[in-house]
Amino acid sequence: MRIDYSHRLTQDDARERLKALGEYLQNHHGINVTWSDADHARVTGRYLIVAIDGTVSMENGLVVFEGKDPGFLWRGKAKDYLQEKLKKYLDPAVTLDSLPRR
Repeated sequence: MRIDYSHRLTQDDARERLKALGEYLQNHHGINVTWSDADHARVTGRYLIVAIDGTVSMENGLVVFEGKDPGFLWRGKAKDYLQEKLKKYLDPAVTLDSLPRR
């Protein structure tokens, strides 16, 4: 499963917001987000009955999630959930300090 999400933030701002999202996923769902370098992370864990195993990479103006396909029944819900989180955390109208981390 692949999700490409375009944004209008600077690379540094997008990076900080994705780190905040990683903290939220860890604290709220127990999903691990481990950064291998400034622009690449591994995402592993479970959400409900869905196993999550994927990578996040950043390019200028683009965040790419590539991961294990959860199957037909969960694919739509998984994509919707991830896209909504990316939309919220990469929204330039929302301040970094106001983004939930728990």
